[in-house]
Amino acid sequence: MFARTERLLLRPGWIEDAPALARAIGEEAVVRNLATAPWPYGESDARDFLSQAVDPMQPRFLIFARTGGAPRLVGGCGISDDPDGRPEMGYWIARPYWGLGFATEAGRQLVRIARAMNLPRLSAGHFLDNPASGAVLRKLGFRPTGKVAPRYSLARGGEAACALFEEGDADADRTATPMRDRIGVDEDFREQLRLMAA
Repeated sequence: MFARTERLLLRPGWIEDAPALARAIGEEAVVRNLATAPWPYGESDARDFLSQAVDPMQPRFLIFARTGGAPRLVGGCGISDDPDGRPEMGYWIARPYWGLGFATEAGRQLVRIARAMNLPRLSAGHFLDNPASGAVLRKLGFRPTGKVAPRYSLARGGEAACALFEEGDADADRTATPMRDRIGVDEDFREQLRLMAA
């Protein structure tokens, strides 16, 4: 599944993305806010992640900034099970792209994809020492549950306090913008895919 927003392309990661993924995510300030990414994070970690099987009901995407040239890898997002087995949204943005609204833009599209897939309402969370992620969740319409739970972070090597959120009322525009129908029709898009795979 592919999707696009005004500035971003969301697509599955390919093994050829390993060098770019390692560069984008490979800062402690990014990785320590994630649950399952190790620190330090190298190209072999990226290859391991990209070679994992993906459950179709738990889509995950790399986030690319659409540019006049080849798109730039700026982050990742996806849906996985939270500790209680409910679908949970997660995301990260490479440090050079913090503060540009990419997390909100990608997160909004991920919520639309979840609605198009008829998934139950999403949960989400952020480590307490990462309040910027809480601000993104609020912009996406998530509500704090008032609960704080310990969550394990591989990069931190232990548990950290995590504020829990639940999906609130959806956007008025629940439409996902899948790219599936454009493949094979739009030559420019096919060329972008070839460039990303290179």
